[in-house]
Amino acid sequence: MTKTYFITGTDTDVGKTFVTRLLLDQLNQTQSAIGYKPIAAGAELIDNQWRNDDALILQQASKPSPDYQLINPICYPQAIAPHIASELNDSPIKLADLDRWWHQVKDNSPISLIEGAGGWRLPLNNSDYLSDFVKTHQFEVIVVVGMKLGCLNHALLTMEAIKADGLTIKGWIANQLEVPMDYYDENLAYLKQAIGEPLLGEVKSNQACTTNLFSF
Repeated sequence: MTKTYFITGTDTDVGKTFVTRLLLDQLNQTQSAIGYKPIAAGAELIDNQWRNDDALILQQASKPSPDYQLINPICYPQAIAPHIASELNDSPIKLADLDRWWHQVKDNSPISLIEGAGGWRLPLNNSDYLSDFVKTHQFEVIVVVGMKLGCLNHALLTMEAIKADGLTIKGWIANQLEVPMDYYDENLAYLKQAIGEPLLGEVKSNQACTTNLFSF
């Protein structure tokens, strides 16, 4: 029986990839787990193919480690909003393509972690969102909260949107960023009582993986 979790964030650059890698490191101590990043914008040309740094990190942390195209089937060179990058590259993002990709890879490991792009309501095109893909497959969601000024509003709105979409929130992770947040403990305490979903763990800035870092 396989289990899948979708990793979203309260914004872009809140540490989704860093946290997903830590989760993979922990899970792969006892079982096989693969991390996926189906959509990536921002890549370099390696061996005549576009490669995204975040997707490469997940590929290296996965066990077994699949071919890159299975980890990241949609990749654009420009580090911009994916729906704009898709127009520039004349390569539209379609929900049907994501569904076909997922049916191809979903049974490759007992646990799959799918890292989103940007925040929860990421546009794919003029009518669809990445959250629609999550809704279709009813993945449980893990929210990475980037602990910085403004995160209270971002976290609460993200949680509200996920619940309004009828999805289950597995829990959330407080990720300290490189610039320490003023009054971190006070902000964390507020989020604990306001969110009402399990706090799976805290990640200090650039913290290496440790056993049982997360309650997972």
